[in-house]
Amino acid sequence: MLLGNHADARPFTTLDGSTIRELAGPVSLATANQSLAEATVPAGGATTEHFHRTSEELYYVTRGRGRIRIDGEERPLRVGDCVVIPPGARHKLLNDGDEELAILCCCAPPYSDADTVLIEG
Repeated sequence: MLLGNHADARPFTTLDGSTIRELAGPVSLATANQSLAEATVPAGGATTEHFHRTSEELYYVTRGRGRIRIDGEERPLRVGDCVVIPPGARHKLLNDGDEELAILCCCAPPYSDADTVLIEG
């Protein structure tokens, strides 16, 4: 059995600029086909627009509010929203709120910097 806890997950910054606490995946609990992490973006912040060559992502908002842009289409985000981001879709997360935006992010296959292509420089 593999069991982890959020409090034990060390934060790190991904290529897109978000702060990640991986709960399951290559960095933490060894998963074979997916990863689960909490990503946070500070108030007024945003990630760098990017896409993943092979990973499909699910974003589930747990705290704060903001906007998601996928392939040029932008929508508001609030607690309880879930977004599906297909492989190859250009996306950017923006925090237009006054508190930290937190999402649970599930990637299949697991997140890797090698699978991430930055659009903005």
